[in-house]
Amino acid sequence: MNSRSNTFISDAERDAVIELRHAMHREPELSNAEWKTQERIRSVLERFGLRGIKVFHNTGLYVDIEGTASGPKRSIAVRGDIDALPIKEARDDLPYQSQINGVMHACGHDMHGSIALGTALAFHRMRDNFAGRVRVFFQPAEEAEPLGGQTVADERLLEGFDRAVGFHVSPEIPAGKFGAREGAVSKSADQFTLTISGKMAHGAAPHKGIDAISIAAAFVNEVQKVVSREMPADDGAVITVGTIHGGTAANIICPSVVMKGTIRTRSPDRRALLSQRVREVADGVAAMHRGQADCVIRTGEPPVINDSDMVKRFRQIVHESVGRDAFNDRKEIAGSDDFGFYSACVPSIYFWFGSRAPGNESHVHTPTFGASDDLIIPTTELTVRYLLDFLNS
Repeated sequence: MNSRSNTFISDAERDAVIELRHAMHREPELSNAEWKTQERIRSVLERFGLRGIKVFHNTGLYVDIEGTASGPKRSIAVRGDIDALPIKEARDDLPYQSQINGVMHACGHDMHGSIALGTALAFHRMRDNFAGRVRVFFQPAEEAEPLGGQTVADERLLEGFDRAVGFHVSPEIPAGKFGAREGAVSKSADQFTLTISGKMAHGAAPHKGIDAISIAAAFVNEVQKVVSREMPADDGAVITVGTIHGGTAANIICPSVVMKGTIRTRSPDRRALLSQRVREVADGVAAMHRGQADCVIRTGEPPVINDSDMVKRFRQIVHESVGRDAFNDRKEIAGSDDFGFYSACVPSIYFWFGSRAPGNESHVHTPTFGASDDLIIPTTELTVRYLLDFLNS
């Protein structure tokens, strides 16, 4: 990492941040079960003198740091997600390897939570240096329903705030570099459950029944045309059928099939249209084959939308503090992130910090994913500098 960044993190804070990263990695907890992680974070915050820590979404925490300097009082929120994934770690080289069988921090949330901790500790110590308020979220359940980001929106936890900041480790970007781009940088993620109803009959007399499997097969083929023939190529729309369950025996016409899948798009405007078309295709295909379709769509996270001015300022700060070659604006993600709930509430930025280095080339959500401790403090300091710039500008 380039050493030009200002030093905002004290030695004691550095130790606490790295200690939290190792502890979270050794004892990862799945979405909506982050009880030990919650208490661990609370303990560190209180040890450094932070008070008024609040619980949200059962297993999450947030804390406000009020600046005491004079000047306009602006407010900004920071999110660090803290949940792990149901994946068995395959990194025997790590001294802090997961001790929980079948669970690991395969998406870097141990790093995200630790960066959020360092941000909270630094602003608490430097509260005489800024006016306004910083709210730090240690958010549970980014990976699985019910989503912690949804609770932030539903409970209006960003009401009165001017901006929000999120971040994510990226093995696609070299270690020591940072990325951000304007506009949509992830996709919305809605889920559908489609029940196809037909009529049972003997397999030797299919004309006496209505084959739900044939209807389901037709739906899978036809629904893909919604993307390939009705969506602009740059929309990035995806309709995925992930599960199909139906049938009881090889010689019986299946009377019922249940399918589950996802609907994704970078466009908030076309999000509702995609769901409508999935329902229409299901109803049309079922009617054509004399069956019935019941399609239930559960709305998930919206796309993450990056504010243009926030990205421009972030780029400038990276250039000034890390180096002009340290900024990458080409990355986007095909998946989703519930930080989209934050960016739907207030202007936001979601940036990436690179982690690709020898031995750490694996993608997230894989058993061999890993990232160096050396990334955590520089990323924390960049985050602190970015927030201070906003609060004091």
